[in-house]
Amino acid sequence: MTASAVVRFYAELNDLLAADERFRDVEHPVGVGETVKDLIESRGVPHAEVDLILVNGEPVDFDRRVTDGDRIAAYPVFESLDISSIGRLRPDPLRTTRFVLDGHLGTLARYLRLCGFDTLYRNDIDDEELAAISRAERRVLLTRDVGVLKRKAVTHGYFVRATFPRDQLVETVRRFDLSGDLQPFTRCMKCNGLLVPVTKQDVIDELEPGTARSYDEFLRCSGCASVYWRGAHYEKLLALVEAARSPASSAGRG
Repeated sequence: MTASAVVRFYAELNDLLAADERFRDVEHPVGVGETVKDLIESRGVPHAEVDLILVNGEPVDFDRRVTDGDRIAAYPVFESLDISSIGRLRPDPLRTTRFVLDGHLGTLARYLRLCGFDTLYRNDIDDEELAAISRAERRVLLTRDVGVLKRKAVTHGYFVRATFPRDQLVETVRRFDLSGDLQPFTRCMKCNGLLVPVTKQDVIDELEPGTARSYDEFLRCSGCASVYWRGAHYEKLLALVEAARSPASSAGRG
């Protein structure tokens, strides 16, 4: 008789499952030497999204071998809730949430920087480097590629479900409970550098005549030296920040 276990995934982990496996017990044939990590990833859920696994009601780590008759429950990452006394699977929650994004999430990177979050992004970064940066710098790896999150090096990662950048921003803020941590207009949307106030005289030679006539308050990026002011796009950007600050509201598709 083939050995089998029963597995169930909870909360948003179900987003990653086949439709007929969501929110219910699923029987899983157990392979020789199969670990809990092997099992959950074979069902389509990357280990980086799982923070607690119970086998027969007891917390276990990813290396626990699955045996015939096991009942396995997998729960998502609890970044805003300390469950260390129960037996979480990863290092302590990230007390300062910083991000590194894959090459498909360039607009989301700009939006996260707009909201003040330290966000690394390059459109030419490969999966190995993404995983290495995430681990070494303790950054949450955001991606639209589930396979990246299955790399062993990744300890903090999240598969972004939404496809539209505005929705992705709201989803990310909600998922990591960051609505109270926004510091808008403090980072450069281009390079992630911090913005510092400068006088109009400091930047007058870099401004178009119309801009110089219409605006008096300016910021300069400490990284790439780009100059910012409250121009024609300010109200649109402010609306985006407010959507992120109130993540329970419906997101647009900008």
